[in-house]
Amino acid sequence: MNYVSHPLIRPESIEERRYQLSIALRALDANTMVVLPTGLGKTAVALIVAASRLYSHPGRVLVLAPTKPLVEQHLRFFKQFLLIRDGSEPDESDFAMFTGDTSPEERARAWEACRVCFATPQVIKNDCLAGRYSLADVVLLVVDECHRAVGNYAYVFLAQHYCTAANDPLLLAMTASPGGDPAKVQEVCNNLHIEAVETRVETDEDVRPYIHEREIQYVDVYLPEELQAAIVVLRGLVESRLARLAKLNFRVPKPDKLSMKALNALNAQIQQRIRTRDPSAFIAASLHAECMKLRHAISLAETQGSEALKLYLGRLGAEGASSSGSKASKRLVADPAYLGLVEAAAGWKEELHPKASIVRELVRAQLAAHPESRIIVFATYRDTVQTLVDTLTAAGIACERFVGQASRDAERGLSQKEQIASLARFREGEFKCLIATSVGEEGLDVPSTDMVIFYEAVPSEIRSIQRKGRTGRSGSGTIVVLVTKGTSDETFRYVSQSRERAMVTGIKEMSAAPLLAPAPAPTPSVPAATRQAEILSFAPAGPAITIDDRETSSRVVGRLYELGASIALERLEVGDYAIGDRILVERKTVQDFMNTLVERDLFGQIKAMADAVLRPVLIIEGEDDLYAVRNIHPNAIRGTLAAITVDMGVALIRTRDADDTAETLYVLAQREGSERGERKIHPKKSYRSVREEQEYALAAFPSVGLKSARLLLEHFGSLKAIVDAEPEELSSVYGIGEKTARAIWDLARRPYR
Repeated sequence: MNYVSHPLIRPESIEERRYQLSIALRALDANTMVVLPTGLGKTAVALIVAASRLYSHPGRVLVLAPTKPLVEQHLRFFKQFLLIRDGSEPDESDFAMFTGDTSPEERARAWEACRVCFATPQVIKNDCLAGRYSLADVVLLVVDECHRAVGNYAYVFLAQHYCTAANDPLLLAMTASPGGDPAKVQEVCNNLHIEAVETRVETDEDVRPYIHEREIQYVDVYLPEELQAAIVVLRGLVESRLARLAKLNFRVPKPDKLSMKALNALNAQIQQRIRTRDPSAFIAASLHAECMKLRHAISLAETQGSEALKLYLGRLGAEGASSSGSKASKRLVADPAYLGLVEAAAGWKEELHPKASIVRELVRAQLAAHPESRIIVFATYRDTVQTLVDTLTAAGIACERFVGQASRDAERGLSQKEQIASLARFREGEFKCLIATSVGEEGLDVPSTDMVIFYEAVPSEIRSIQRKGRTGRSGSGTIVVLVTKGTSDETFRYVSQSRERAMVTGIKEMSAAPLLAPAPAPTPSVPAATRQAEILSFAPAGPAITIDDRETSSRVVGRLYELGASIALERLEVGDYAIGDRILVERKTVQDFMNTLVERDLFGQIKAMADAVLRPVLIIEGEDDLYAVRNIHPNAIRGTLAAITVDMGVALIRTRDADDTAETLYVLAQREGSERGERKIHPKKSYRSVREEQEYALAAFPSVGLKSARLLLEHFGSLKAIVDAEPEELSSVYGIGEKTARAIWDLARRPYR
């Protein structure tokens, strides 16, 4: 076997593969997207490119991945194979890993010391926004799972920022499956400033020697009579709702053609009628919500099983019985046909769907033939994952679930540490079968997986390719897809196959032809070296805005950064944006504003902000009609707006979108930062404490704002001491000028006439 020979790669460690070297050489010339099926060594390509850049350029490499387990995987790979400083062994400080668990101060220190940094993108975005360090000397930015670089995902901001800030930028984007939609792939390329696409498939001549055989089996599954009967009941419920919608003069799909596309088209009709204040449209919206719930129940019965359906019916029943439950859920759970189905489901004592037992037998047979096998079973829903864990455990098969971090109801998610630990146990053979949701589709480092089982077919070509890529890496592998006959499983099977073929064709064409020119990165107004010093050494010239750190995923924050605002990230107790001492801004989209009014404590949120500062501001973002978003009487909405503006004294601003919101905040910050910002007429205001009342009273003096009032009170200790002080004593306080001191002294002694 031949090995890659490079001064910064450990000798005889990385197998020399011609296609990897060819891709790496191309990636060193321009910003490149690399599309390789899982298992063909995207990370090895990244290592070769990183070693070459570190050898030829002074600086550091930044490797981004969307999840902590994937970041940790890249760190482990690079530590194993990369050398530093002319072939010497790296120090521990040469590698740094940044996730949300790493404090900002620790990240800033580690950044200065490291040569290669591995991080989740949101962490790096936050640090760039806050100016904690500069990307000026980053000589390579690696973006893994780059198909995520759409919309407002952090990759989009970071690619733009990197191409602007770096002295000598080079970007390497990697994915196994960018998707079959050419427009979306082009959007990813534009967002990442991609200039070249390099792709290989398993049939390419230079790849074929490294491919292990993968057998794909499709297993037909037939529904039992009990589940067929349940589906008949559910379809009857759907039919009755569609009939009512038809009587309200809506164009409705046939009950057996109730796809998401058809439901979305129906919803578009409903929303159009809501905008015209048609009372029947609000009834229709509730019926549409019932149809959505029923369609999901049908899908569970067809593709998941009786246990998943029972659990979902139970959640619907709890929602319908709750005082905060929607009208749709209350009406649905009161329907006699629905109640009959719930009663029938209560009699199901074990999983009725054959898929669970088929999985059990497939796993049992594989382990009997190959005891050291590793098997992954993919299922879409957590309820199904738990059912499979219970089924396999009862059969004496050691297995574990692998799900995301979010916890729901009584079910606890897995933290990132628990995910990493679970993968380590699986890799070491402590258990042989991993039951995973979609969280296991990206970046699992399990090279010896011998079998992958799809509990259901998936329509997404990206998810299908990623699932299949979990086997056949270091030996032959088997892929089994369970397909329930006559259900969406069959449709999704063929949709996925068609989209995979279209994706391969489209990417091949992009690789052979020149790309559409990506949007150019903005030209910096000053040299990069000067810009780095400005970030690290001097206060930025833009107006200062403190942003709640939970807001950084919004487009608003990125746009504020582009405008040149001086951003500080903190956890704010109230409000989303703080401007100086006087202004707090709460930002809500139209939908969020109405949802908070109906489902949460809107008045409590706004009152807390209004009590905290002199100038509270509420921004309602979006061009949607406030009166059409929820089925609420217009006078109730008018009363809410009146209470917020008149009773609470909160300024209300409407904005078109996130960019408009950012530009509004920037203008507010500019005005507040100007000299006259502290000298406006003092507003009428109630306070919660004596301290705030003292600040309020002194801030009303000429030329004295809230900031100066606090300085004086902290120095003198009381209002009386300030009034009794001479001008020279007042002006001796740092930040208080002679003019302000004279104005205070004069007003305190001037007779009232």
